[in-house]
Amino acid sequence: MGMLKEFKDFAMKGNLIDIAVGFVMGAAFKQVVTSFTGGIVSPLIGLIFNADFKDLKWIVKDGVADETGKVVGEVAVLYGDFITNVIDFIIVAFVMFMIVKGVNATKKKEEPAPEPAPAGPSQEDLLAEIRDLLAKK
Repeated sequence: MGMLKEFKDFAMKGNLIDIAVGFVMGAAFKQVVTSFTGGIVSPLIGLIFNADFKDLKWIVKDGVADETGKVVGEVAVLYGDFITNVIDFIIVAFVMFMIVKGVNATKKKEEPAPEPAPAGPSQEDLLAEIRDLLAKK
């Protein structure tokens, strides 16, 4: 029963819940970025190459067409997919950088702690007090 309680305490910690929410939001954000690069960025870059950006590939070994017309046995390096994924990563990394930068800017700057006051009066203060008392007599 102790291990179950420990697990419950662990699972219900605020940090773990925050991480889970962040993970789900990150996955959803990744879908938005993927649709952005696939639907907007890739076609624009594809204009440069005069081809669909996702279809860019280097064929290492040609395949043969089967009876249905599908190419079978082709070996190709799909560098268009790789470049698209790199663009996705750069966009996600940049947005995460901007979010962290924004959060850090909104955090209250901690002011340096004031120097602690001396535990008692200094020697100069004591001597001045003695002088003042002697002067009164």
